[in-house]
This record gives sequence, structure tokens and C-alpha cells, in this order.
Amino acid sequence: MTLTFISLRIFDLIDIILVAFLLYQVYMLVRGTVAIKIFIGIFSVYLIWLVVKALNMQLLSTILGQFMGVGMIALIIVFQQEIRKFLLMIGSRYKFDKHFSFDKFLSGELNTKTNIDEIVVACKQMSSKKIGALIVLTKKSDLINITSAGDSLEAEISSILINSIFFKNNPLHDGAIVISGNKIKSARCILPLSDNKDLPSKYGLRHRAAIGLTQVTDAVVIVVSEETGNIAFVKEGNIQPKLTSNKLKELLEKEF
Repeated sequence: MTLTFISLRIFDLIDIILVAFLLYQVYMLVRGTVAIKIFIGIFSVYLIWLVVKALNMQLLSTILGQFMGVGMIALIIVFQQEIRKFLLMIGSRYKFDKHFSFDKFLSGELNTKTNIDEIVVACKQMSSKKIGALIVLTKKSDLINITSAGDSLEAEISSILINSIFFKNNPLHDGAIVISGNKIKSARCILPLSDNKDLPSKYGLRHRAAIGLTQVTDAVVIVVSEETGNIAFVKEGNIQPKLTSNKLKELLEKEF
């Protein structure tokens, strides 16, 4: 009796890695939404279809095969928003490292550094006046799905501009601003809230939004409390509260 073994080529490994990457990106897009339940349902039906085909159950296989035949069309209709975000993300919005991206290269913004001093000054001023603020600083991901839903600014960072945006009578003060490089990309951006039920009750919507975003992206977020004026720094879902302006500057310099 001859035993045969499965041969595994280098291209097979690349194929597996690419499929895993695509599935992970799809999961990150639909995570926390109703779409994840639909995705799991369709994937479950597909697995059942494969098992039925392997067992040569002709009638059930034919029925499920017809369902899967129109399944891709249904998938595109149901996930049209997520597919749009995914294609935009692949197009050019992911940087290869902290210093290079095609967007910056084409627009002449290569190697622009974030003006940390202006951000720190703005936070110190807003803290003293108890003006609530939510400031997102991007890293490898430009957060196209977040910035596209806000109001585009494309303005250079300045403490005066940040203060004016979060002034309570300014129509842009609700939501967050997103900073990428040395530009304030968008204002009035909506961030995903954390679903962590163990967070202390003292944390309001700004803190929960900051934690929620940093749990699913590599961005960091600065929060200025409207109630206490305290400054907090959030990274990877972890919050460092009650920071001085010097400590905030130290953390930002470490990141950027």
C-alpha cells in the first residue's frame, strides 16, 4: 500500500496567509455591528454546504448550492458600506511605516512631523477652562472610515484652531478631531464606544469613545474632561488619567 502525503508549496503558504489577512480585515470592519451576525450566518451555511457535498447528499446539496449561487449578490447588497470602506482602505490609506505612505508622497507631505507642542498647549488651555475635547492622533492607519464621516478640514495644527473647534458655541465641537501628520484632517468625527462594562462610572462618553477606538485601531487619543478639566491619554484601550501638560508631552514624544 502506498502512502501519499499532501505537498505544500511556498505559494500555498502565501495563499493561506492572504486569505487569513482578508478574513481578518473583513472581521475588523463588521466587528461590533449587526453585520457580523449576518456574516456568521452566511459562513455557517457555506460550511454546511461543503459537508453536504462531501457526503454526496445530492438533494440537499442542490438546494444549498442554489442558495450559495445567489449568496454573493446578497452579500454585496448587505455589506455594501463595509465593502466600500474595505476597498478605500486597501487603495492607499494604509502606511507602510511611520514615515512613508503613497498619499503623503503624492501630495508632497512626506516626513511631516506632528506639532506636539501646539497640541499640548491647546490641551493645557482647554483643561484650565474645562472645555471638553477629544483628539485622535493616527499612526499606521489613517482611519478613513472615521474621517470620511466627519467634516474635512485639512488644516495645519495650531493651538488656536484646536481651541476654537472645541469652543462650546462652535458647531464643530461635538465629536472628535482626527490628526494625521501635521494636519487636522477632520472634525466632528464619531468614534465607536467601548462595550467594556467594567469601566468606572466616572468615565463619560468621551472616555468610552477614546477607549473604544484604541481597542480596534493603533491610534492614540487625548481626552479633556468637560466636568473636571483633567487630561487623559488613551492607547490600546488603556487610559492614563489626570496628566500634567509635561507628562502629556512626554507620552506624545514617545509615540511620535
